[in-house]
Amino acid sequence: MKNLVQLDKNMIVERTVGDVEVQWLNVREEPFDLYGLYQPKTEPYFHRLPEAVAKSASPQVEALSQENAGGRVRFSTDSPFVAIRATYRAVGRSPHLTLVSTAGFDLYIDDDFGSRYVREFRMPYDMDDRYEQLVQVGEKKMRSYTVHFPIHSVVETLEIGVAPGSEVEKGAAYRPMDPIVIYGSSIVHGTAASRPGLTYENVISRSLNMDFLNLGFSGNAKAEIPLAEYIATLPMSAFVFDYDHNAPNAEFLQQTHYPFYEAFRRLRPDVPLVMISRPNHWTAQPGADCPARRDVVLRSYLKAREQGDRNVYFIDGMSFFADEEMYDCTMDNLHPNDLGFRKMGNHIAAVLRHILRGS
Repeated sequence: MKNLVQLDKNMIVERTVGDVEVQWLNVREEPFDLYGLYQPKTEPYFHRLPEAVAKSASPQVEALSQENAGGRVRFSTDSPFVAIRATYRAVGRSPHLTLVSTAGFDLYIDDDFGSRYVREFRMPYDMDDRYEQLVQVGEKKMRSYTVHFPIHSVVETLEIGVAPGSEVEKGAAYRPMDPIVIYGSSIVHGTAASRPGLTYENVISRSLNMDFLNLGFSGNAKAEIPLAEYIATLPMSAFVFDYDHNAPNAEFLQQTHYPFYEAFRRLRPDVPLVMISRPNHWTAQPGADCPARRDVVLRSYLKAREQGDRNVYFIDGMSFFADEEMYDCTMDNLHPNDLGFRKMGNHIAAVLRHILRGS
């Protein structure tokens, strides 16, 4: 039997732009703006934490911090196409995730009406460490773009390709506020979104037109105090503390949740802080202890309020998937799919919009 790719031309993915003439530009240079990454213009590859901080948490966090979840590049050009050329240190593949999400990029146009998806930059399935691809966007006219980095890969270099002679300028500006910083598990990391632009952080970012930093560490966010202390040094408009899933049980969560909050609050007494309990309350497997875990997070919130913290907030994860679509919001009864991430992002964005209006 023939391979499906041989039967359906829409499944064919080229690894180069062919004979199209392209002017390649390094995203580490002007006029490109990079977001969600640690010192991306000077580091030898793209990653999310300083090496010493990542090592102080755990070897697993050190490895996962090199993945580019939440990374973005913004720019404007009048080119009739946008191309990318990327090289990788590591390519993420998983049987339950799309290759576009783990290792691909996607493209959005940013304008006065918000940001809208245009096309993904699909990588060939057998790609090892590099590929290039081109997306046609229409007539020659100035447009602003956001390109989202892959969720579970380590990108070493990225170039944007435009038609020779095209104008290339700064991209659309985010709201002039410090980023939202979000810490947590694989759900924060973005696992199971079908492509990078659909993680809940990106939903929030587009809704509020705000920058963010994704500090999700799939399977390995354990509320390490060195991370709390590092996060507290970052510029931020709000901190979203979405730690639950990676605690092995409710007892471990009880022992670590409030101490992480305290470590952060000692250094940042005034920044708005949002605590979130897990979203898959209704679809979790037996023995997941969802009610007990929810109670731990709720008790942390109530204790913080009792101690006089008036800038701490609680979002009940039970409320994310609590309608007729509740059983359709995850990929595996655990990780949100695109529908689940949309519901989470909309809900959290509404709370942050209310909080930040009063800042």
